[in-house]
Amino acid sequence: MSTHPHLVHEPSLPWTEVTQGPRVAYRRKQLGAAAKGQQLGCSLMELAPGKHAFPLHYHLANEEAYYVLSGSGLLRLGDASLPVRAGDYVALPVGASSAHQLVNDGTEPLRYLAFSTMVEPDVMVYPDSKKVCVTAGSAPGGDKAARTLYTVLPLAAEVDYWSGEER
Repeated sequence: MSTHPHLVHEPSLPWTEVTQGPRVAYRRKQLGAAAKGQQLGCSLMELAPGKHAFPLHYHLANEEAYYVLSGSGLLRLGDASLPVRAGDYVALPVGASSAHQLVNDGTEPLRYLAFSTMVEPDVMVYPDSKKVCVTAGSAPGGDKAARTLYTVLPLAAEVDYWSGEER
């Protein structure tokens, strides 16, 4: 057992399990948060066959990266669909050209490390569902109790800057 707050032993951390509908199912260990990281997040992710963790999305403030540890999958990246397997690393810079989603299209669990800068505020755009998420006070994947703003809206929710203002 570690005696330093910035050192964690992954096997000693519990999994968080998430399921949402028929396509989303993953297990996650937030290594960066457990080691009290400040500006770099890292999660050990595990996707069951046929599942994915997050919808296709991109960030306007945070850069992400994936390193595949075991299994194989399909990475939707921008307009491309790329096969990935153990040993592959992908950088996911800020912006629409890095819209990404990792899907386990194999028959075994897909395990990977997901890295992220921990910048707030951030805006995430979801092209498939035409939604936007705005978060402040804590970076996405950060301390939910520290959030001062978190909202998910349809992109079509835009209003005129002055609408609703008393004159």
